[in-house]
Amino acid sequence: MAHAAAAAAVYLLIEGTLGVAGAIALVALGAAAAWSRALLAAAGSVRAIELGATEPVFELANGARVAAAVAARRYVTRHLVALPLGGELRRTLLVSADMLSPQEFRRLRLWALWNRLPGVAPKQLAA
Repeated sequence: MAHAAAAAAVYLLIEGTLGVAGAIALVALGAAAAWSRALLAAAGSVRAIELGATEPVFELANGARVAAAVAARRYVTRHLVALPLGGELRRTLLVSADMLSPQEFRRLRLWALWNRLPGVAPKQLAA
């Protein structure tokens, strides 16, 4: 929507072919940004996270699996988890509560806070 508003402003402020071309370019830029980021349709978009190893493994949309370190400073609330990724990915991964089932989102939040997955005590397993 921001790109469309900027395109309308350019179209109104700049007369002639240059204004039309600028407006079209801004709308195209907005569509490209939405496609690669908001819609997670880019080949490098994260589709799955495997926790449990020393470094989590991220499965990308193109099928590649990349192990990447997660920075110690993480943002965790009951609605959002932000994971700053290092290594090859070099981005911040945002996961909102409605992207996962409630139980899986809880596990992700616990892992992000304590760097461990919840487990069962050995004495409880024997029972």
